[in-house]
Amino acid sequence: MQDPLPESAHELGIRGEQAALHYLERCGYEILERNWHCFAGEADIIARDEDTLVFVEVKTRSDVTCGLPSEAVDKKKRARYEKIALSYISTYEQQECPLRFDVISILFADTHRALLRHHINAFASTKDL
Repeated sequence: MQDPLPESAHELGIRGEQAALHYLERCGYEILERNWHCFAGEADIIARDEDTLVFVEVKTRSDVTCGLPSEAVDKKKRARYEKIALSYISTYEQQECPLRFDVISILFADTHRALLRHHINAFASTKDL
């Protein structure tokens, strides 16, 4: 018998972000910020992958009724993330560095099992994710 899923979308999102953080740390990323806010909105995770600054959008779902989680990252969300990155860089980065936008898509099967897909350089890899 499967374990029940979190009751709210907010709880599911928190669980997804935590899974994404653990995954990135295991992959050797240095986590710089979590839920960083500025005038343009919020970045779920800001990390460093060697010398590259990475802005990570985490999308979590418990089923595919509304599509795959990554399908929620549209042109509007991409434009917002670019503004967030500009704000972060102008505030914190003292020197030029490579910049990348990733999406981590998580689909929970139950509370202990999930399918995680890391879309590296997601904004540049396809027109529509």
